[in-house]
Amino acid sequence: MKALKRKELKEILIKNWMTHDAMWFYNCLQECGIEKTNKINKAAVRAMGMIEIQRIRKAVGLTKVETFEELKPLIDAAFDILTGDFMDFTYSFPSENILHGEWKNCFAYNGIKQIGVIDQYQCGIMERIYAWFDGLGLKYSVSPRVDGCMMHTDGKCFRDITFSFDK
Repeated sequence: MKALKRKELKEILIKNWMTHDAMWFYNCLQECGIEKTNKINKAAVRAMGMIEIQRIRKAVGLTKVETFEELKPLIDAAFDILTGDFMDFTYSFPSENILHGEWKNCFAYNGIKQIGVIDQYQCGIMERIYAWFDGLGLKYSVSPRVDGCMMHTDGKCFRDITFSFDK
């Protein structure tokens, strides 16, 4: 049997987790309808995101995040651990206190579109990321502020998150 390399193992684990997430969403949708499923999904993703960022923060040896310079390596670690190549996601820090994220092709959009409810879907991916920053007690603003799926409405998805740190 072939031994898996770290990257191969990570891709399998993330794909399995995202498949679980998709199957959970689909089955909840069948049982509860889209409105209730969106509500439950966002609440579950938010709770999970707040826990996972604390685990990652501890794993990288941070006790707290008080500056953008402390936040950047934590964001790097979180995205390195939690994203797979299939997610087609990029991010950057274009200027002080700003995180820019962009999805070229969104796996969630593709899946939700396939099950036929993309016009009513409330994005769980962004909810997870916002939960990280809320879980860290950070002040931030988001542009653009989108409730549904930006990939569906605009054909692209991006966010600029601007952080406010007390000096």
